[in-house]
Amino acid sequence: MKIKVCGMRDNQNLEKLIKLKPDYIGFIFYINSPRFAGENTPILPRKIKKTGVFVNSQIEFIKKMIKKHSLQSIQLHGDEKPESCQLLKSFNVEVIKAINLLNKYNFKKLIPYEKSCDYFLFDTKGKLPGGNGYAFDWKILKNYTLNKPFFLSGGIGPEHVSKIKKLLKTNLPIYAIDINSKFETKPGIKKIELIEEFKNKINEL
Repeated sequence: MKIKVCGMRDNQNLEKLIKLKPDYIGFIFYINSPRFAGENTPILPRKIKKTGVFVNSQIEFIKKMIKKHSLQSIQLHGDEKPESCQLLKSFNVEVIKAINLLNKYNFKKLIPYEKSCDYFLFDTKGKLPGGNGYAFDWKILKNYTLNKPFFLSGGIGPEHVSKIKKLLKTNLPIYAIDINSKFETKPGIKKIELIEEFKNKINEL
């Protein structure tokens, strides 16, 4: 199972995370976030997909950040339309469209996005666009019948390992697990040993 660690902004902390070889590392380009990445981000090994997280950003700004930070993947956490997602795909990046859920959702709303993004990311609906620190009701995922693979996100912590493993045994097209706030000492600073333990447990047979 692929692992995405989001909200990195400290270089020393990041160096330690890179040694764990997560599949994705996310940098937030939303200035109101406590995990805002800032103007400079380090180069990552090519096998780790460098992901930029945006919230209702202008296309030109996203294009500029893709080039400046050598992004391989972008996560759209706002009200972006399918047409915008399609246009961004033409910039030679993977497009992940985040959808905020709580305890019910009509997944048919996502049909227009199926061809315009590579993956969905299901996060918890809250006061913030992301990083709210608590999980949505995963039972609603049983109503997800689309073929588009998705990232499972939203307040995931070490306590969710057994529940995630049960989900992985279903027919749901879960592509990756996205972790953030539950693995922090403070916003943007991750507990590396806890991430390593979580990663190992998720991938145990």
